[in-house]
Amino acid sequence: MIQYLSNQNIDRRKWDECIARSFNGIVYAYSWYLDIVSPGWDALVKDDYKSVMPLTWRKKYSVRYLYQPFFTQQLGVFFAEKSDADLVQKFLDAIPAQFQFIEINLNTFNLSNLSISSIKKNLTHELDLIESYETIAKNYSDNLKRNLKKAQNNKLQTVFVNQPEPVIKLFRKNRGAEILNLKERDYKTLTTLMHQAIHKGKAQVINVLNENMELCAGAFFIESNNKVIFLFSGLCEEGKSLNAMPFLIDSFIKQNSGKNITLDFEGSNDVNLARFYKSFGSKECVYPQVKINRLPFPVNMLKR
Repeated sequence: MIQYLSNQNIDRRKWDECIARSFNGIVYAYSWYLDIVSPGWDALVKDDYKSVMPLTWRKKYSVRYLYQPFFTQQLGVFFAEKSDADLVQKFLDAIPAQFQFIEINLNTFNLSNLSISSIKKNLTHELDLIESYETIAKNYSDNLKRNLKKAQNNKLQTVFVNQPEPVIKLFRKNRGAEILNLKERDYKTLTTLMHQAIHKGKAQVINVLNENMELCAGAFFIESNNKVIFLFSGLCEEGKSLNAMPFLIDSFIKQNSGKNITLDFEGSNDVNLARFYKSFGSKECVYPQVKINRLPFPVNMLKR
């Protein structure tokens, strides 16, 4: 039986044990992570936390709705034990009627047997790092290899730090200036998230400095369940010209090659970004976005 639990009734120890044991467990789904990105989240739980699904919700104009929080690419249903083929659909059907509009991302293991009319297939790209660096680098694209040679001649240097703020500032001054849907509260959430993850030993910040020791690129990597997620990055115009981001990612791969982990680039449906991620030899992985509209007529026509 699938049970709905409000936030205060969730047993966080059992929840996190389920995510840790799940073959599709991911860092976004741990209770500490959800507490930061979606305070007050509720849950669906089956068989004493053998299968779980977080319900990340907000309220607007007295309407409760499920949404995908920033900095969580995938959520959905997580299984600590082998499940039946229709379990994901059963969880979706069990979402309480009080949530009148649902637009959420499931995970890459939640694709089968979904009987929902509105499903969008999103892409992420993953690279297994279990092989040696030399083996992985053989699969780099020719263009990436050329850019890495240029980067090596640009006297770049990678630095591992515990402070996320400079990378966030770098992003906001550059690409972030064009992304209007990221608000001040979202940057505060990201800062809190990174500090907490670093404190837990689950994250690292890698900066790239130019020959004058100035920050020109940086990235956050966050880890759990044998997967490392390329969560966030910042890059200035000089960094682009110096090929600082390929240099940064290659440095991470070099440091972590030979380990039983997968690097998840966390995207992308964008053709150019996808091409960049594929240049490292990564493979496409699909995860579904589902939309369920329970709003009354004629309001439901506004959210089609």
